[in-house]
Amino acid sequence: MRAASRPGPWKRGPVLTALALLLGLLMLLHARIPNRIGNLGSLVETFLPWFGLFIPVLLIAALWRRSASAVAALLLPVIVWLNLFGGLLGDRSHPGGGLTVAEHNVGAGNPDPAGTARDLAASGADVLALVELTEEARGTYETELAKAYPYHTVQGTVGLWSKLPLSDTQPVDTKMDAGPLGDTKPLDIKMAYNRALRTTVATHQGPLAVYVAHLGSARVNPRAGFWTAHRDRNAQALGEAIAAEQNERVVLLGDLNGTIDDRAFASITSQLRSAQDAAGNGFGFTWPAKFPVVRIDQILVRGVKAGSSWVLPATGSDHLPTAARIAL
Repeated sequence: MRAASRPGPWKRGPVLTALALLLGLLMLLHARIPNRIGNLGSLVETFLPWFGLFIPVLLIAALWRRSASAVAALLLPVIVWLNLFGGLLGDRSHPGGGLTVAEHNVGAGNPDPAGTARDLAASGADVLALVELTEEARGTYETELAKAYPYHTVQGTVGLWSKLPLSDTQPVDTKMDAGPLGDTKPLDIKMAYNRALRTTVATHQGPLAVYVAHLGSARVNPRAGFWTAHRDRNAQALGEAIAAEQNERVVLLGDLNGTIDDRAFASITSQLRSAQDAAGNGFGFTWPAKFPVVRIDQILVRGVKAGSSWVLPATGSDHLPTAARIAL
């Protein structure tokens, strides 16, 4: 009697079936999740690839419950996840690319800036962008990198070192200060904490516009949720600067404090393509260095083709350096 009264495999696990469908819909419709409450949409998009971990958990539960409906429902999140991220699982690098560019948030609290500089010089990068430079460590980086990079510029807390000549260097206003109070601050005061620059690298194939940027931090806290106000304002201003760029060949190197899946970067990602997405191997997570879970250090390009993209070994920073080889 009890065996006859048990629900069949298609009627078992209704909760698991519902969770599987909700997971698939969440990933499919992530762009529809509103940001009005605690920037929930941006928070989901930041960690969107990791939602795939729920699939094997639900599958194990469905098999344990012998729920055919839950197993079938899991096809939705599997298909959606593979459509979003399946292309990132393999090695997408290809031959070509004559210029190697690299970016690293060297960390304000880095205990070994000299060692970090030597490691970065040994990477063989032709163009090297550093962000979160402190006044105390700046001289160390300039000294250690001088032999490998005869040209360099530092604007505020960001800098670019190059084996090729630089010209037309200028700070980029990413609206670190907003409102009337910010407008009253003198330029020399603002420059002390400027976090973006634009310069021209003289390559053998012609001029290349290079932007270096360190956008505002993102924070998660109970009161504000996913707080990104400064970062989002910086991103919009940087997108406007790139939109006004006359050179068709552009490279952006920087710590954007967010992933390119985040809608906050639409003004940038609508113009530039991720080198990692185009020519990397895997997701290329860069933060935190000890156990990377997101890629917030980016190399984005326009008018040039990325041949390969990779993450460099850890230094004394809490970020991992990232590099790409591009064809001009």
